[in-house]
Order: sequence, then C-alpha cells, then structure tokens
Amino acid sequence: MADTPRRTRLWLTGAALLLVGLLAVGGMVWRDDILRTGLDPKEPFQTYEPPPAPDYAQREAWSLSPSQPLTWEEGDPPADVFFVGPTSYDGGSHWNAPIDDPRADQFFRRTVGPNYVGPFVRMGRVFAPRYRQASLYSMLTLRDDAREARRFAYGDVRQAFTHYMAEYNQGRPYVIVGVEQGGTLAARLVADEVAGDADRRRRLIAAYLIETAVPAGAPPLPLCRTPEETGCLAPWMSAYDGDRERAQMLRDRSLVWDGGQLVNLSGSAACYNPLLGAVSEADAPARLAKGATNATSLEWGARPALQTRQVSAQCEGGILRVSRPRSAAFRPTGSWANQRKMPGYNLFYGDLEASYELKLATLLADPTFPRAARPIPQGVEVEPSPLHRID
Repeated sequence: MADTPRRTRLWLTGAALLLVGLLAVGGMVWRDDILRTGLDPKEPFQTYEPPPAPDYAQREAWSLSPSQPLTWEEGDPPADVFFVGPTSYDGGSHWNAPIDDPRADQFFRRTVGPNYVGPFVRMGRVFAPRYRQASLYSMLTLRDDAREARRFAYGDVRQAFTHYMAEYNQGRPYVIVGVEQGGTLAARLVADEVAGDADRRRRLIAAYLIETAVPAGAPPLPLCRTPEETGCLAPWMSAYDGDRERAQMLRDRSLVWDGGQLVNLSGSAACYNPLLGAVSEADAPARLAKGATNATSLEWGARPALQTRQVSAQCEGGILRVSRPRSAAFRPTGSWANQRKMPGYNLFYGDLEASYELKLATLLADPTFPRAARPIPQGVEVEPSPLHRID
C-alpha cells in the first residue's frame, strides 16, 4: 500500500511528460498554421476600415526622397528611381498597414533599403513611397479578402507615381523598381501609367520587377532581350536548385493582373536572368555573377562589399533556378515572419547595378533622347530682359 502514492506520482509524471511531448510535436507540425492564424485580421475586408491615406505632397509619405525633390544640381544623379517596396508589415491588426508602423519602417530601413534600393542609388534620385501595403498575412493566403487588400494597396502606389510625375520628374529619365508585392503593383503601374504614354515610355530606363510574376505571353511592355535594351521589363521569380516545393508554389499561387483583378497565373511567367541581363533560357555560370551582398543594417548610402561568383542561374519553366550560394552570409535569419519576407541579402546586387548603369548610359548616349532642363529653384526672382527695338 505504501507504494501506491509513489506509483501514482510516477504515473502522473509520465502522463505530464507525454502531454508535453505531444504538445511539442503538435506545435512543430502546426507551427506555421498557428503563427499564420495570429496574423489574420479576423475581419472581412468589406467591413474593414483602412488606415488614413498618405498625402504624397508631404515628406512623411515617402520612405526615401531627395532633400530637394523639386530641383537638382549639376552634380546630382542623372536619373530618378521610383521604388515600390516589398511586404514589411506582418499583419494582425490590419489588412493594410498604416504608413507609420514602426516595425515595418524599421524593416525597410535596415533590410529593404540597403539590399534592394542600394543597386540604383549611385545613378538615381530615389523616390520610395510609403503606401498602405497589404500585410504579410495577405501574401500567405489566396482568400478574396487578401486579394482585395492587395488591390487596395495599388491605389496608393498609383497616386504616389502620379504625384511624382507631375511634381518631381520634370522630364528626367527614370527607372521603376518593384520588389515582391511591390513588383506586382509596379507591373500594373507600368500597364496603366507608362505603356500608353509615348513620352514616359521613351524616358523609362527599364522596370525591374523582382520576385514578380508577369505573364510571358502578355507583358505590358516588351521584355528586356539584350543588356543594352531600354524601355523594357525585367521580371523574375526565383527558387533554389532542388527546391521543387517553392518552384511549384510560385507556379500555382502567383497572382497577376487581369484588368483590375488579381488572378492566378496561367501559363508561363516571363523570366529575366540578372546574370545575363536579358530574358533568356541560357545557362549563366557563376563566373558571370557580379556580386551578391548582405547589406542589412549597413549605413544608408554606403556601398557594400560584393562577393562575386556566388551563384549560377538559369530560367526554366518561367522560374529562375539559382544555385545555393557558398557563403553563410546568404542564409535566412530572423523571426518566422521575417523569414517569409524578402531576405536580408541580395544575390544579384552587382548585376542589377551594372545593368541599370549600362541601360542608362545607352539612353543618355542617344542623340535624339530629350534632355530635361534643370528647373529654376522656387523663390528665385527672374529679372526681365530689356527690349531692344529692331528697325
């Protein structure tokens, strides 16, 4: 009888350990579902009240912009960069992020800016609008609410581009860069605001749509077929060699625009190979790679050290198949949510930098390319010229 309490304690201890083990296993099995559910706003988009709209006449509505956007000096970069950033807001409270969310802003400043804006900074004034981006949760589900959130975000991006063109561009050559969600929005922006305007098409250096699906058979502008070509699209979606799950997910779940609706990609996606500087299915060996970098947390404006020959790449079935980089600097880090956003490194930093500079040089070397006149700074008084009578 004395052993009964002891056996009971042992039994209870074993049961508790078993329960803990089952909970641990369950947590591992359903971890993604549990964390994803935590980001669900749990409100239909139709009844959701979005955050206040940005005012692009105000500096606070831009993550990056020149200190004097209305003017430029002789030594300033010769072109502009309109940059539409990727998902930086996790979700939970909103379908669409407030433009002043501190964690989203920190992710942009620490990760997105140095890694994805960086390749374009040396030759361009950067205009990167804050917009009410669809949350990370909207990227992890194909629910109609998520598509509506992404459609809603496009309204801000289009408004920002309209303001940029009307107030700041003033006839300068420009490049459009969109990354992931921002690339999808930039693809529609090109279709709506550039493709049908001869002057804007003439001054477009290129549109780089990073990790973005664009239908191969119906792009809004010609695809970049040569490294020197300008006014063209350079879209791609990538997966590492052997990662069949991601490659299939990209084919099955990528959304593209059909008029004003986001629909599942049908058919093949257009595939630009950054190592070749062209839409091509040719194999690009690692010796062509001009430089990968992990620039996360690098001081803004500093050019990062580049590691050449890190990856090879080849377009296959609409997906850019990339070899796994050798350096440990190019491995996913951070929280569960951050590992599902754009990574804190750019495997094609040097390739994008070289491509952009080559295309800009080609455009500026064309004697027929219209040169933008330097604007007169606001507040400068202009003296009238004396009139002389000619007999």
